Amino acid sequence: MSRSKESSTTEPKAVKTSFRALSVYAKPHWLTFAAVLVCALMGIAADLFQPYLVKIAIDDNLMIGKNDYHGLLMICLFYVGLSVSSLFFSYLQNNLLQFAGQSIVAKIRKDLFQHIFKQSMSYYDKTPSGSLITHVSSDTETLNQFFTQVLLSLVRDGMTLIFIIVLMYHLDPTLTLYSMIVIPIIAIIAISFRRYMRKTYQLSRTRLSQMVAYVAENLSGMHLIQAFHQENEQMKRFVDRNSSYFQANLREIRTNVLFNRSFDILGNLSVAFITWVGGMAVFNKTIEFGVLYAFITYIRQFFQPINNITQQWNTLQSTTVSMNRIWNIFATQPEVNDKQNAKTIPLAKVKGEIHFNHVKFGYLKDISVLEDLELRIEPGEMIGIVGTTGAGKSSLISLLCRFYDVQEGSIRIDGTDIRDIAQANLHRMVGLVQQEPYLYAGSILDNVRMFDESVAREDVIKACQLVGADSLITRLKDGYETRISERGSGLSAGERQLISFARIIVFQPKILILDEATANLDSQTEQLIQTALQIVAEGRTTLVIAHRISTIIHANRILVMSQGQIVEEGNHSELLALHGYYEQLYLHSHGSMDAAQSIS
Repeated sequence: MSRSKESSTTEPKAVKTSFRALSVYAKPHWLTFAAVLVCALMGIAADLFQPYLVKIAIDDNLMIGKNDYHGLLMICLFYVGLSVSSLFFSYLQNNLLQFAGQSIVAKIRKDLFQHIFKQSMSYYDKTPSGSLITHVSSDTETLNQFFTQVLLSLVRDGMTLIFIIVLMYHLDPTLTLYSMIVIPIIAIIAISFRRYMRKTYQLSRTRLSQMVAYVAENLSGMHLIQAFHQENEQMKRFVDRNSSYFQANLREIRTNVLFNRSFDILGNLSVAFITWVGGMAVFNKTIEFGVLYAFITYIRQFFQPINNITQQWNTLQSTTVSMNRIWNIFATQPEVNDKQNAKTIPLAKVKGEIHFNHVKFGYLKDISVLEDLELRIEPGEMIGIVGTTGAGKSSLISLLCRFYDVQEGSIRIDGTDIRDIAQANLHRMVGLVQQEPYLYAGSILDNVRMFDESVAREDVIKACQLVGADSLITRLKDGYETRISERGSGLSAGERQLISFARIIVFQPKILILDEATANLDSQTEQLIQTALQIVAEGRTTLVIAHRISTIIHANRILVMSQGQIVEEGNHSELLALHGYYEQLYLHSHGSMDAAQSIS
């Protein structure tokens, strides 16, 4: 009971807040909306004066004994002029409203996408990508429908209702009072349907979002689905979600149809009633026939704007839901924020010393991934990091990139807490190459320089030559201008990784992180990377999370991690001599102690 009462009181507040926020975006276009209002007024006047002209023609020109041909001709010409004027003003107001609506929604979509970009990684961990896609595309498009359809209907049809009542009262006050009997009935129907319609629209939007999220999830993991032959199972789950959306959408349509048909029946009954009452008045000669004709026409026109508004009720409800969802995203603040006085350190002054000072971290509140981690890395040092899955290797890297903030302790670069450094500055200091490189739809040139046109083509070519990617790229038909699709399909895993290596080199980070970056490479490509890595790592602090032990054998130090802590530390030979975790990992990788001894 209390929950329903609370929801009923907070829902209007949420709607009011959403419309207030929307008005901020609409405010710069107030002149356009004012012009739309003027066009609407002129168009309404042109439309509503037409039945009155027919009334004049009937009573003053067509009745027996009043054969005024000239007057009838003038009225007909005036009628045509009003029709043309109505079309002109309707065309003008629609174009103006479309321009304003598209401009507002484009700004909202841009701000929304920008706000999503600012969120911390924890936000993406909790939010399905399909839901975000729905918010940026579908929900913003619903707002566009609000401006171009709903707003126009509310303004034009609302004013039409007022003008019709004024004209009806001018024609005959008594018939007008009879006509107004239906207004309380209209109010009762609207109030009765309102809450139920809002629930059905909200449920429909939620089910749609869930279905889109599921589709996005499956498309991202399609290789895994096919590898495990789970197509049929995933299809069954999709059918369930599709069916849920179908049922919710069907309920929404039924509610909308029932709502609209109720008004149709009410309108027809009103016309029949007024025809009877007005007909009696004509028989009694208290009103003229032309007045009755105009009055019946206005009665029909009276229900038309009401019907138009109810037709837009669905969109209005969807707009409310979409606005709430969009403003909820805008209200979400990133967990990782820049301080007000965040530092920007020139890259030339960055040495690359790293200090993990008693760091504690966990993705979940009560489960620690890293526990009291203490680590100091000297400038220019190459550090290899190994360990079993879940040991905390990638978490350590994520914290250094400040994708997440530590729960206890601190991480310092050259003695400065990374929480005191502007994130944009930090991300220029630290370059990250991941196991699965992400390439965007575009040219190879743009992918290497991340669409930053300030990066010279010559610098891109040098970077590609350094990692050995140049020979692969120049063999392609269009060379560096070769277009690749999303995720780099059409290129091998090795070629994609070489491009991501070149991308890092172009931006010259002071700290280089390779997160199992050679795990998916063949031996020949890995050798290319190893050669390039020695060149790239020179003068840079380098952290290498290794899938293959061979990639870190020549590191200055190797850290062995287990359960969020560093359990062994040393170079390759020193760690083998300990006969501990590292030796087990090495033997698992190479299967021979003789090989280990020969390499060491």
